[in-house]
Amino acid sequence: MNIEKVKQALGKVNDPELNQDLVSLNMVRDIKIEGDKVSFTVVLTTPACPLKTIIEEDCKKAVSAVGFKPENIKINMTGEVRKHGAQGKEALKGINQIIAISSGKGGVGKTTVSVNVAIALSQMGAKVGLLDADITGPNVPIMMGSQEPPKVENAKIIPKENYGIKYISMGVLVPPDQPVVWRGPMLDGVIKQFLRDVIWGELDYLLVDLPPGTGDAQLTICQAVPLAGGVIVTTPQDVALLDSRKSVNMFKQMKVPILGVVENMSYFICPKCDERTEIFSYGGGEKAAKNLNVPFLGRIPIELKVREGGDSGKPICAVNPEHEISKTFKEVAGKIAASASVTTINAKQPVIAI
Repeated sequence: MNIEKVKQALGKVNDPELNQDLVSLNMVRDIKIEGDKVSFTVVLTTPACPLKTIIEEDCKKAVSAVGFKPENIKINMTGEVRKHGAQGKEALKGINQIIAISSGKGGVGKTTVSVNVAIALSQMGAKVGLLDADITGPNVPIMMGSQEPPKVENAKIIPKENYGIKYISMGVLVPPDQPVVWRGPMLDGVIKQFLRDVIWGELDYLLVDLPPGTGDAQLTICQAVPLAGGVIVTTPQDVALLDSRKSVNMFKQMKVPILGVVENMSYFICPKCDERTEIFSYGGGEKAAKNLNVPFLGRIPIELKVREGGDSGKPICAVNPEHEISKTFKEVAGKIAASASVTTINAKQPVIAI
């Protein structure tokens, strides 16, 4: 048995999300054969790949079919987030993918989703940053547990860090009770400063928590850097869904790939009687995603512990990762990462790093 036969066998295994074979995607590396034993590494496009187990099983079956016993097949499953680039846009040095999280209206829990998805990605092995682009209503510092100002080094800002997440926000630069009353050009300037004058270091993902709506901040982010995609957070009721369609169309106009729709506050389960109540209707997010021909990323229920964790600076994914809703956030995070991998592979554009 030789390495080429193993490689040919693995060339018949597809990544279900990317719909391409592992060998063509350069995901199979370091094939070694010692007697009747074989080992190799599969480099997934994200540590948060939700189909990791399926791909591993498919690899084992393929190699077994060419003569190796399953117990003699050793597979090292790892992840490497590929850098996303877009023609004419400058990527941020050290940051592989930038993902914008948006909502058409306020009050849908977008920042809660952003914070918990960031922590979930980190727990799955990714290096993650979080940029709070809501300059006039920053909530990320409260949820991340610290509103203390960041340090500055050689005219560069050192981001705050907690729960394994690097983050920056206007909320750590001004007193909590001081309003930020700025015109559009000033908002544009500070967002660009957060992108380029913060020492982010090496990151797999930089999540950008956008303010509600489709205004200056959204335009700045979409024009300033190559985005791997945008995520829309909505609640199931009609008014939120109408506004979420505006966010989808905004991303389409700016030629930003849409990674999918998250339905937040999907339902409530009474902790005393275990009865399920659909307070804001149900299923609207999935229906909207289908009508708009974009992926549906999952439902997140209303949960008291999520609200308490946000208010106290102790996000549920950080303090109780085994809670059912933390697992739901992790599933959503995995789908976001998988969808971003697809857009990155399909982009096939050169990256201009600065």
